[in-house]
Amino acid sequence: MKSLSMCVCCNTLSSATTVAVVCTVSTVSYTREVLDFHHPHQLKEGLECFSLDLPDQPETLEQILVDCRDTLKYGVRTGHPRFLNQLSSGLDVVGVAGEWLTSTANTNMFTYEVSPVFVLMEECLLKKMQSILGWSDDVGDGIFCPGGTISNLYSILVARYHFYPEVKTRGMGVLPQLALFTSEQSHYSVKKSAAVLGMGSENVFMVKCDESGKMIPAELESSIVTAKEKALVPFYVNATAGTTVYGAFDPLNAIADICQRYTLWMHVDAAWGGGLLMSDRHKMKLQGIERACSVTWNPHKMMGVPLQCSAILVKKRGLLQECNDFGAEYLFQTDKNYDVSYDTGDKSIQCGRHVDVFKLWLMWKAKGSEGFGSQVNKCLENAEYLYDQLQRRTDFELVLKNKPEHSNVCFWYIPPSLRGQPPGPDRDARLHQVAPRIKGRMMEKGSVMIGYQPLGDKVNFFRCVFSNPATQQEDIDFLLDEITRLGDI
Repeated sequence: MKSLSMCVCCNTLSSATTVAVVCTVSTVSYTREVLDFHHPHQLKEGLECFSLDLPDQPETLEQILVDCRDTLKYGVRTGHPRFLNQLSSGLDVVGVAGEWLTSTANTNMFTYEVSPVFVLMEECLLKKMQSILGWSDDVGDGIFCPGGTISNLYSILVARYHFYPEVKTRGMGVLPQLALFTSEQSHYSVKKSAAVLGMGSENVFMVKCDESGKMIPAELESSIVTAKEKALVPFYVNATAGTTVYGAFDPLNAIADICQRYTLWMHVDAAWGGGLLMSDRHKMKLQGIERACSVTWNPHKMMGVPLQCSAILVKKRGLLQECNDFGAEYLFQTDKNYDVSYDTGDKSIQCGRHVDVFKLWLMWKAKGSEGFGSQVNKCLENAEYLYDQLQRRTDFELVLKNKPEHSNVCFWYIPPSLRGQPPGPDRDARLHQVAPRIKGRMMEKGSVMIGYQPLGDKVNFFRCVFSNPATQQEDIDFLLDEITRLGDI
């Protein structure tokens, strides 16, 4: 049996006793694989004692326990050190404890009267995150949301309200046709939000990126001019701090200059890259984020908080409330016996809102800011190690030749049949099939998980992402050896 115990902030503490009490320790035992894979029809038909069918009469306690066991057995172990498939992974025991306590409290985040401690925790966390962004104490607002897509949607919603408050009551018919701008490698949620909010996905201009995946400022300005020539009204720019595939950081200061010149709302989608703000070593990659009008930041990614935990941070205080409030009198009475400004539910487009703040607050208590920074550093060190190993091997090719900015590493495996074959359409067509085939074998075996995708003119390649500090160099070595074993079959 192999187990890993990882403590990310021991170097800041003076005694073993203190370490045991306040440090987050993630222990992952992996005698088992990352997943026990079965096809959908197999799970639907039932396996051994596991059935998805719902009974008319209650099952026995023994069967309920079996169902709990099998639910984990046939699911993916995202806390496994060799799960490298998504941007959120790992298993933080303090975060899990926070999730348990949250469920035990079973309350709602809409009013202070039913959630007094959690409402104050949210305010505390939002202020802390805003200060890390570089915003002054007298500005800033925010709310925790069900994921980065919704956080990005909020940014467009409040930006539109900021420029055109009449949209709230009179609708889109009284507005000009609006234009939004984002990089061609940004998250798809920007286009989806434009569609949901009635602005239309075709009015989202996809700005060209350089070869490393960064938005090109000159192309952004050109797109703004083009939109105006089409009689559209530019109002919003999304810059990305940590793109999903390459982990690239857009040049925030240059984009901010353009937004200032054209009076545009600048949003920074730092869902993936925001965690780097916790690291003294890497936070300079987000220089200029303090100039943003709004920021998305997902602690459930690089900071390792259990899903879900995402915040939208807005620089203009009161804007979220003005944009979204409707003052339901059964819930948001103004004559309560406390300061009703703490009834924060009307800042949200939801009514019921899950408590996502406690697990983050508890982890921050356990790790401290320095512990989060050490965790981020470890993940990026893993990415550099993988990058170095790939450079040394002849059976792999890097998609990007430069050292990774984030913890994303993209590469091709070159099977023996393609080594030495000159570049061209035939090689590309065959190489395009390699990653899916290996991924299929990987899932069936369950030994390790990473993602793959094409991008632009690049055929399918592997994308390995590190957000679990329990992953060690031996796991990375295993990944490369396993790809080779599965690719040579």
